[in-house]
Amino acid sequence: MIQKIIKATGLSLTPAIDAAADKVVQALDKYVEADDTSALAEIEVSRTTQHHRTGEIFRAEINFRSRLGSFRAESEKEDLYAALTAVKDELVESLRSKKAKRVDFLKRSGAAVKNMLRGLPWKKKR
Repeated sequence: MIQKIIKATGLSLTPAIDAAADKVVQALDKYVEADDTSALAEIEVSRTTQHHRTGEIFRAEINFRSRLGSFRAESEKEDLYAALTAVKDELVESLRSKKAKRVDFLKRSGAAVKNMLRGLPWKKKR
């Protein structure tokens, strides 16, 4: 289970924003091992300016730590929820890549061990 810390800067933290952050954490949860209690997602949402009405004025940032390592993603969009979605997609891609590299390494090392065992002189039983 991933622990979540959410911070809102320059805007109020509404239940809708909290629910959107929960969806982000749920998307990240499937890339974390079940017994990993150290997993932590620090989510910060903010409004970058108070006087502009158009342009990229909402910012979302996630610092994520788990056994796989530390990951960080940041996005600025016109809509707060779009910024959260972009950050989630970037983090999911990073986690997927890291996990795939780890699995590939385990498979390659297992194949290397198997090839070494094939070359050993085994006594045949009669």
